[in-house]
Amino acid sequence: MNRRQFIKMSQNIAGLTIISSCGAGRKAASDNNVMSSFGLLTDCHFARRKQTGTRYYEQSINKLSDAISVFNKLKPDFVIELGDFKDMGANKSETISFLDEIEAEYQKFNGPVYHVLGNHDVDNISKDDFLKHIDNHGQKTAKPYYSFVNKNIKYIVLDANCNEDGTDFDSGNYDWTKAFIAKPQLEWLTAELKTHLPVIVFLHELLDLTQKHHGVCVGNATEVIDILEYNGNVLAVFQGHHHAGSYYFGNGIHYYTVKGMIEGAMPENNGFALVEIDKALNISIDGYFNEGDMMLKKSGNL
Repeated sequence: MNRRQFIKMSQNIAGLTIISSCGAGRKAASDNNVMSSFGLLTDCHFARRKQTGTRYYEQSINKLSDAISVFNKLKPDFVIELGDFKDMGANKSETISFLDEIEAEYQKFNGPVYHVLGNHDVDNISKDDFLKHIDNHGQKTAKPYYSFVNKNIKYIVLDANCNEDGTDFDSGNYDWTKAFIAKPQLEWLTAELKTHLPVIVFLHELLDLTQKHHGVCVGNATEVIDILEYNGNVLAVFQGHHHAGSYYFGNGIHYYTVKGMIEGAMPENNGFALVEIDKALNISIDGYFNEGDMMLKKSGNL
């Protein structure tokens, strides 16, 4: 648990008793100082398969249900998951059934939801397969990378699940430690950043090069960072993939890695956050269970 006091609610979901946490005394999303707010989670890795090490695949749907219950009470503007939404089945059909099941739970949020592609989302299915079985708010057909505006903040979703030659990760035919953002997407990103609005970026693999030794960083991260820094309007990058989480501040941009939801058994283990951006463009991360609290100041954390 994080440092705040909680109102705890017991729920019986799929035969399991889940402990949900609702912040007591936190700033409400309706606070006049809050410019935009969103729910944040990553690395569910949902699958109907046995536990492996610290990964409890089947429990992820209950953890997600718990998070959605909290978000429906807090009413953020939207919820976004940062990739590795599901894990792999014995074949394509079984894998898609896992995706359909976790997506149905995710769509129980009473508001807009968005997805980021992760490497495990294409472990034995294609990007097209994945995108056909999810819904992103406002998109007739889900896209691998895209942008949207909420309350005068621009949100950009990137897809780093490409090989160095620009071809897509596809059905497990890739090396997950060699993830790249392809040139056409970089050109698109450059154009998207030509805006007077402050920007938040979401992706699965990391742009935080302090974590490069873990093999979890985007292969052309330096090139991507140069683009993000050029206009000086990117506030933060939110990432998944590295389940332990991490944080780095560099050249005016916060790089925050969210902890993996899949890690650890219920009911004491879960991880998600409410993120609020105030009118001064400070970012408050209100973490639940294993996810911590943090204030990301516009001028950097001092």
